[in-house]
Amino acid sequence: MTHPYLCPNCKTNRSRFNLIEQVATPVKIDAKSGDILESYQADEAGPFHLPYRGPQLKVQCATCGLIEDEQMFIKRAQH
Repeated sequence: MTHPYLCPNCKTNRSRFNLIEQVATPVKIDAKSGDILESYQADEAGPFHLPYRGPQLKVQCATCGLIEDEQMFIKRAQH
C-alpha cells in the first residue's frame, strides 16, 4: 500500500524522494584485519548472531537530503 510523504525536515517536499532498500548480509569478520571470515544465510547465522531487525526501507528527501525511516515521512504527511 502506498502513502503520501512529506519531508519532516524541510516541510515542503511532497514529491521527490529516494527509496533505499536495506539488505542485511550476516558475516563474521576478523577482529584485527577486518577481513570477512564467513558469510551466513539469514537463518543459519548461529545462536550468538542476532538477525537484523531494522526497517527494510529508508527514505531520503531529494530536496534537503534527510534520510529517515519511511514512517517519519508518512506521519508528517498525515498532520
